[in-house]
Amino acid sequence: MHDPFPAAPLPLVRAALPLAHALHLRTLPLHVHEILPAFCVYTFLGRVVSPLLSPRLFPATYPRLPAPTKHNWDVHVVSLLQSLAINGLTLWVMYADADRRRMDWRARVWGYSGATGMVQAFTTGYFLWDVLVSAADPAMFGWGAVAHAGSALAVSLLGFRPFVNYYGLNFVLYELSTPFLNVHWFLDKVGMTGSWAQLVNGVVLIATFGCSRLLWGTYQTVNLYRDVWRAMQTPGELPVPRWLALAYLASNTVLSVLNVYWFGRMVQTVRARFRKPEEERRAKRGKRE
Repeated sequence: MHDPFPAAPLPLVRAALPLAHALHLRTLPLHVHEILPAFCVYTFLGRVVSPLLSPRLFPATYPRLPAPTKHNWDVHVVSLLQSLAINGLTLWVMYADADRRRMDWRARVWGYSGATGMVQAFTTGYFLWDVLVSAADPAMFGWGAVAHAGSALAVSLLGFRPFVNYYGLNFVLYELSTPFLNVHWFLDKVGMTGSWAQLVNGVVLIATFGCSRLLWGTYQTVNLYRDVWRAMQTPGELPVPRWLALAYLASNTVLSVLNVYWFGRMVQTVRARFRKPEEERRAKRGKRE
């Protein structure tokens, strides 16, 4: 399936060639015109759009937030919008790309399509932005967020060799849980902690996170390991350098471990949100009695 966007301008392709040759990212010049605008759009949303619109949409909340929390709010706005867009784009490509559904293990390891490269490019632009934002303030976002952004960026870039583009698209569906994660955070900030809206969102968040990142993610990781191992063991095929296999699998393993850790933290957080309101209701009933 072809990239639905116009081809990259020739001067931009030429400018990207030295970096692509140095890092052996052969398909990077074909999508550099999607990576850079994506990065710029996410930066514009976080620095201009959210600070401009959030006080108007949430006048009782956003203006009263301290500066660090406002910055965190803006980051969550970008994350929410990005996850909605990339999920829709990924699901569309998976549905519309008939060639992708016919891929054998060789194509899953070395294959490439323009549409998959497009999704990968937008994802790369986002995680480049995410790395810079997270690394600039690890005290706020945590070193786990920095490791997640760095690992995701490495996986996205390695796909431009091209390498396991097929699985790169599958792993983008980790983002299915991200909208609900951001909504949960926003509900806390607008004073709806412990509300029915947060309860429903919390249940959906845990379900989508567990299904997309733990179940789907583990299934795809096992298939990825199997295909890469087969490629490394099959004589006469294109070689898979050991460093490449180890780098990709290590980055993917970091993401998997973080997903398990965050799932446990998420369950604890959601339970804590509703334990306190329940205890308060019991205390009030006790006083009336």
